[in-house]
Amino acid sequence: MEAPEVLYRDDTLVVVNKPAGLLVHRGWGREEHYAMTLVRDLIGQHVHPVHRLDRPTSGALVFALRREDVARIQAEFTHQRVHKRYLALVRGIPPAEGLIDHPISREKGKEARAAQTRFRRLAILEKRYAWVEAEPLTGRTHQIRRHLRHLSCPIIGDVKHGDGRQNRHFREVYALHRLALHAVEISFTHPHTNQAVRVHAPISEDLSSCLVALGLDPALLL
Repeated sequence: MEAPEVLYRDDTLVVVNKPAGLLVHRGWGREEHYAMTLVRDLIGQHVHPVHRLDRPTSGALVFALRREDVARIQAEFTHQRVHKRYLALVRGIPPAEGLIDHPISREKGKEARAAQTRFRRLAILEKRYAWVEAEPLTGRTHQIRRHLRHLSCPIIGDVKHGDGRQNRHFREVYALHRLALHAVEISFTHPHTNQAVRVHAPISEDLSSCLVALGLDPALLL
């Protein structure tokens, strides 16, 4: 399993670039490798997850270095003071920009909770796909994946909320065996210094090469 790349580290926290297909910690599944233990071994220090990133999603993931700092950092997420920017390759052409305001339930049959995602179309590819920027304003389970599906623009590689035929096409033609969703940037106020922290997570080669093959301007990969 590819080890996460350390993007930022200080005495309080570490931000890594989580590969697609990697669970954050043991409580979410039974796997051989987890981001939490891989980062621990990488930096030689215990780490504590402060937010979640879906297993198939790659990108910026924050850990606290001390347990006592977890609640303080999580409060930034709870009070929506953390800015997260995602990039996604979707089937279909969404509007140029907009706000998806569509309630989401955690489980089927459960009461839906308010959920909002702001989005912007960055490029149209081959007249039927789009490269999209998404900014979740709330933090519901699979929010971006479900919201883009709500627009009839499912994310490529999404085996739960996506289009199976399109997923097979991208596996066979572009060797893309992952969800085309990447948490490209996270920014927040440091819990101790009160300084602004902004971390950018580069897109992995398997996704970027697929996008370039579709005709995306490499400048838009960021």
